[in-house]
Amino acid sequence: MNFSVITCPNGGTNQGLLPYLIALDQYQLEEFKLCLEPQQLMDFWSAPQGHFPRIPWANLRAADPLNLSFLLDEYFPKGQAWKVILGIFQTMNLTSLCEKVRTKMRENVQTQELQDPTQEDVEMLEAAAGNMQTQGCQDPNQEELEELEEETGNVQAQGCQDPNQEEPEMLEEADHRRKYREKMKAELLETWDNINWPKDHVYIRNTSKDEHEELQRLLDPNRTRAQAQTIVLVGKAGVGKTTLAMQAMLHWANGVLFQQRFSYVFYLNCHKIRYMKETTFAELISLDWPDFDAPIEEFMSQPEKLLFIIDGFEEIIISESRSESLDDGSPCTDWYQELPVTKILHSLLKKELVPLATLLITIKTWFVRDLKASLVNPCFVQITGFTGDDLRVYFMRNFDDLSEVEKILQQIRKNETLFDSCSVPMVCWTVCSCLKQPKVRYYDLQSITQTTTSVYAYFFSNLFSRAEVDLADDSWPGQWRALCSLAIEGLWSMNFTFNKEDTEIEGLEVPFIDSLYEFNILQKINDCGGCTTFTHLSFQEFFAAMFFVLEEPREFPPHSTKPQEMKMLLQHVLLDKEAYWTPVVLFFFGLLNKNIARELEDTLHCKISPRVMEELLKWGEELGKAESASLQFHILRLFHCLHESQEEDFTKKMLGHIFEVDLNILEDEELQASSFCLKHCKRLNKLRLSVSSHILERDLEILETSKFDSRMHAWNSICSTLVTNENLHELDLSNSKLHGSSVKGLCLALKNPRCKVQKLTCKSVTPEWVLQDLIIVLQGNSKLTHLNFSSNKLGMTVPLILKALRHSACNLKYLCLEKCNLSAASCQDLALFLTSIQHVTRLCLGFNRLQDDGIKLLCAALTHPKCALERLELWFCQLGAPACEHLSDALLQNRSLMHLNLSKNSLRDEGVKFLCEALGHPDCNLQSLNLSGCSFTREGCRELANALRHNHNVKILDLGENDLQDDGVKLLCEALKPSHRALHTLGLAKCNLTTACCQHLFSVLSSSKSLVNLNLLGNELDPDGVKMLCKALRKSTCRLQKLG
Repeated sequence: MNFSVITCPNGGTNQGLLPYLIALDQYQLEEFKLCLEPQQLMDFWSAPQGHFPRIPWANLRAADPLNLSFLLDEYFPKGQAWKVILGIFQTMNLTSLCEKVRTKMRENVQTQELQDPTQEDVEMLEAAAGNMQTQGCQDPNQEELEELEEETGNVQAQGCQDPNQEEPEMLEEADHRRKYREKMKAELLETWDNINWPKDHVYIRNTSKDEHEELQRLLDPNRTRAQAQTIVLVGKAGVGKTTLAMQAMLHWANGVLFQQRFSYVFYLNCHKIRYMKETTFAELISLDWPDFDAPIEEFMSQPEKLLFIIDGFEEIIISESRSESLDDGSPCTDWYQELPVTKILHSLLKKELVPLATLLITIKTWFVRDLKASLVNPCFVQITGFTGDDLRVYFMRNFDDLSEVEKILQQIRKNETLFDSCSVPMVCWTVCSCLKQPKVRYYDLQSITQTTTSVYAYFFSNLFSRAEVDLADDSWPGQWRALCSLAIEGLWSMNFTFNKEDTEIEGLEVPFIDSLYEFNILQKINDCGGCTTFTHLSFQEFFAAMFFVLEEPREFPPHSTKPQEMKMLLQHVLLDKEAYWTPVVLFFFGLLNKNIARELEDTLHCKISPRVMEELLKWGEELGKAESASLQFHILRLFHCLHESQEEDFTKKMLGHIFEVDLNILEDEELQASSFCLKHCKRLNKLRLSVSSHILERDLEILETSKFDSRMHAWNSICSTLVTNENLHELDLSNSKLHGSSVKGLCLALKNPRCKVQKLTCKSVTPEWVLQDLIIVLQGNSKLTHLNFSSNKLGMTVPLILKALRHSACNLKYLCLEKCNLSAASCQDLALFLTSIQHVTRLCLGFNRLQDDGIKLLCAALTHPKCALERLELWFCQLGAPACEHLSDALLQNRSLMHLNLSKNSLRDEGVKFLCEALGHPDCNLQSLNLSGCSFTREGCRELANALRHNHNVKILDLGENDLQDDGVKLLCEALKPSHRALHTLGLAKCNLTTACCQHLFSVLSSSKSLVNLNLLGNELDPDGVKMLCKALRKSTCRLQKLG
């Protein structure tokens, strides 16, 4: 095929067309290109087909508005392009643009800037097009049009110069650069033309406007911020990274973009060059040079003017994974040193070679982590593919009925995974192809789009139900096994291209392979010696999953490794959380669906093994025997897999061993999967559920009614688990962002008499009014024993909460209100609460500004005979010595309080002295006292030592983070004589201790009959001190079990 070299016309007759082409949006531009086909021109023009020139489609496809205007000037000379553009705009019903073109044509005639068409020609065109009604039509904004014209003029001026203005010695340079541009353009367009994309699939090569603008912005020399010298385009397979990179190369080759920024652009295809033997960097960048030596010295003289496009770097990472690492640490800076290609590329990435050059790299998402270590200050750009609006336009071009399109899109949106996959053009084509088949009319659309697996299964089923393949019936199972084996072997080795030997080894027959090519399941790679690849990675992943479910001639023979490989896949996804294998595992579970299996068996003439489920259930039982099984793997991923299967009985058996579930629901797919699976966790005891607000919030401008209804149905199903599951006793909603409708469903479930929840945790729940609704529902709930509202700004709602909990039927034992913005005034309500009920045994009030006045009110409640509190947490409550005086009086009168936490309060020695007045009393029942970080010294330690001599009830004493020093510990150790048989845990972390204290600790460790835990972390003990402690540990009389 011959390719035209697009150059900038100098005073061409059609240069006024450009503003009207720029006014077209992306899809209108593509439709305009289609109308330039001779057959299309005949449809609206009374002329024979031979009258119109044929523009090579490869040139048309790659052309943006500027290059399209050049093509029109080249193929429709003497103003004929004006006739063509007017006729096409008329066909496209672009009324306002038609009027603009007519006006411009008249102006050209009047000013004699345009000799053709004549006035008669214009009148003839108007007559042929018909009189257009212009009333009510809105013209494009004139100012915007003028800005576009001015902008285009700037691009032309930057990209095209008059050769006569160049110096004589620059002519040769311009000539070899021009030839290089021509060769690169021809090669890239030929590559595109040789790809056997689906028929009439114009948009498969499109780049979205946003992606193109992002690329232009990153490489634009007129940007105000610093240039990004390493740009990485990241995205999933088939999303358009290579297309964008090739477009960048073509735009430079066409002289449209990057002209001031780059003198030379090099396109390095990693798939192609990874098979090369050792070479030099100079030879590598000369591979695509025309038939004469590349000007290496010129390249070296202006490194800042070079752009290297490195496409598909995952191929290099894969190549390295199969061999020993080539990165020996030695830098590579010599352009003429022979090295492995992978070493050269890594040196380029690390800025060892051509450090001033700009790099544009494309890579699949999975491999970004492996790439980052080699990059210097990279800028990552996420390529997202089709947007929601793109999908709508795409489906409208595939289906004639607008109502049908809306119905299909509505159904696809219910499946978040499928909707997300449709951002890849090839996947979008797969979905459209599946749903366009007549057979779909006899199936429920909802069942086909319910899972991604179902769409792919019906897609392949439709293809082969009407295929005419010269293959014996008994050969089909073997051929499918061969294809699936090829797919899985490729994924194990991260190989996505296969040579002829690979297909022959697997035993694929020619008729079968030809049908795979015909249906665009497989695709030939023409510049790779006849290599073959799956048209999209998802096809390879589907057949790789199918490998595990296909029945073999002798199912699971003794030498078969299928069960082990299957478990290894589950290990990768559910335990190691590897994203690479996730699609395969999802397809694998999806293929377990009985309806899908039956469909594939009928149309593909294969047999799905029934024993696969049995193997999976055995794996589930083995996992269930392990301790804390539910915490070993990513439970949401397992839920995704089971949801993909849509097999209720199988899911119930798989989840029978789950006792605890931790769900962080951020997306719709996680909500749907949780809804499907939670009801089958019959032995579930504890559920932690964190929900993002946008999932359950109704935005009328964004979220369709059906989508919102679907989400609320899923949420209510989750809430119903609280009613139907009799074993579910703990519910944790921490970090949830709930909304009106979702709160209603939750409250109804908690209010249901069948709800068995005993422990409810709601830390950092928003909005705050949600807690008010919950507490009203829980009023009088006799089953609730534990309530945790920590990290919420309760403020004025505290009285309401405590009033509800004072209900006579309430049986609350544990209340935690830490970090709830409580004040001293709140303690009045707390005191009333403690004296009104006798079953609350633990109260946690840490991280609140209760201060001394608040503690005074609480202590009055502690002395009340009805107060049954056993544990009180008052850490970081801004308390001082006066609070300790009140607490001391309360401890002497209270007989139930056994655990007191006063850490992170500035009590000082005076406050400790007050506490010790009660602590030293034999009747004090306190067993655990935490005074860590209370700002006291050895004087406070002296008071504690005296108290311990008279009190044998204290079992746990934490004095860490206080300036006790060696003298303070000495006083403490003297009190812990062998006769003291109570203290079993002592905390002395970060107490400014030295080796001098070790001899005193040695004495205690050697003689104490009770001390089993000692914390000395954060103290500067030298080796001699440690040896002394170790000597004590070796004594038979030492009871210590844990030394920190």
